[in-house]
Amino acid sequence: MACLREAGASLRRRQAARLLIAIRLSGYGAAYFFASGAFMSYWPVWLRERGVQDAEIGTLYMSRQLVSVASTLLIGVVAHRLGNVRGVILALAAAAALLMTGYQFAYTFTAILAVGLVWGSVWSPSMALYDGVLVNETRARGFNYGNLRVWSSVAFILGTVLCGFAVDRNGPAWVLYVALSGIVLLVPFGLLLPKAEPQHKHDGRHAPFGVLDLLTSRPFLLFMVATGFCQASHAVLYSFGTLTWRAAGLSDLTISFLWGGSVAVEILLMLVSGRLIQRLGVCGMIAFALGCAMVRWLGMAFTTALPALVILQALHAGSFAACHLGAMAFIQRALPPSGVSLGQSVYYAIGTGAAQAVIFQLAGLLYAAHGQRAFLGMFVVAAIGMAAIATLARRWKGDMVVGQPA
Repeated sequence: MACLREAGASLRRRQAARLLIAIRLSGYGAAYFFASGAFMSYWPVWLRERGVQDAEIGTLYMSRQLVSVASTLLIGVVAHRLGNVRGVILALAAAAALLMTGYQFAYTFTAILAVGLVWGSVWSPSMALYDGVLVNETRARGFNYGNLRVWSSVAFILGTVLCGFAVDRNGPAWVLYVALSGIVLLVPFGLLLPKAEPQHKHDGRHAPFGVLDLLTSRPFLLFMVATGFCQASHAVLYSFGTLTWRAAGLSDLTISFLWGGSVAVEILLMLVSGRLIQRLGVCGMIAFALGCAMVRWLGMAFTTALPALVILQALHAGSFAACHLGAMAFIQRALPPSGVSLGQSVYYAIGTGAAQAVIFQLAGLLYAAHGQRAFLGMFVVAAIGMAAIATLARRWKGDMVVGQPA
């Protein structure tokens, strides 16, 4: 009996330790996506309140993305060579909190552009590095990546809904304040992250490949086109979704729940992500995401009816979450552990960052010319991604694409 009690106590201690590790790994992502929830749903409203026009909104998004492409690549390489990913993440988090306050004093398009260029150079790289840590830690500790990212989705919903209430009661200025409240939590949560990437037997300190090796790998390029175009196809939604729904007469509270509800369905998908990837495979998961994106943008081009929007927003579980989970699964399988952070930085910088930069500008031009019908352009973008993943599925069989052991 005493042995049973001791075994039970030991099991509870291991479970408590595992829960503590999960909280440590999830906290940074939760703070990041709380801020992102406010930005993604209401940032265009804040920009409109400052007098920015539709085409200029596209330019702001594009320019920030272009800066993030260069900075994510550069900072990813630096962090990889330093071997201190957490230290770089902490520096970026502190800089993001400081630079974010610059928006408070920016009242012209030029001033907002200048702040966005500087702020964007530190915002995007931190998520690429964080996801690299998370992918490695989940592999090393036996966690399911999707289960840990659930808390980021929960925080996104909270940020979106709180921002909707704040804007409804106090006006667009509160978009900035709600977002900043999440950003200031990045440093304390960053301190809870592991100090460095876990080292594995037979792995060197650095990846046995470089950026050029990734960019000359056809499977990796096809992967970046498929996932990058899937994520970039959200450009019209992220830039003009809230503005479109406001123009259709939906209230800010309703809009906030549309955004939050889309991520609530995403959470359900993340909870079953392990089984779903096993059933569909990595390429199948990404193809599922692109199919959801195509249906979603086709529907949004022609309706603003609330019941239809609820259904179309539920497809976010596919168009965003399934794509992201498929991308992380590909990187985990296609790259050695010591090169995951570098691979993540290339994926975020070029695969999603560069694609989004171009398509955000396209979204602004399309929306200025065609309004809601701009979503049809995003349908085409997702279709290109579908062609890329179909080609990848024929070429890649789950092996490493670079950094093969000798």
